[in-house]
Amino acid sequence: MKNFELRHERGYLITSVNVEKASFQEAIEFKGLIDEEIDHGYFNIIISLNDCDFVDSAFIGVLVVIWKKVKTKGGSLKLVKLGNFNHSVLHLTGTIEIFDKYNSVKEALASYVAPLEQLNN
Repeated sequence: MKNFELRHERGYLITSVNVEKASFQEAIEFKGLIDEEIDHGYFNIIISLNDCDFVDSAFIGVLVVIWKKVKTKGGSLKLVKLGNFNHSVLHLTGTIEIFDKYNSVKEALASYVAPLEQLNN
């Protein structure tokens, strides 16, 4: 299994982090993959952490950099399955508060569609 899986659905980038511990080395690889996707115009990103039990400060830093980058381009970053991280650096530093958080990829994807449907009604 690859460390990261990327797929596109309805114009959104959905990524899965498939490592138990996401640390410095994974952060470098992940940032490169996501930067390439942003360069191709994907500014709305869902990141699933379902298979990840630990993220270190380097990986959190990459998440924040990606969040800032897509935000300046009018996009957003949504994180999925953060229950594993209740006592992690994400929570202890308050970093968790900047991200939109969801329990599933389906829920995160639906959050993009719902505002458009509300405008059409």
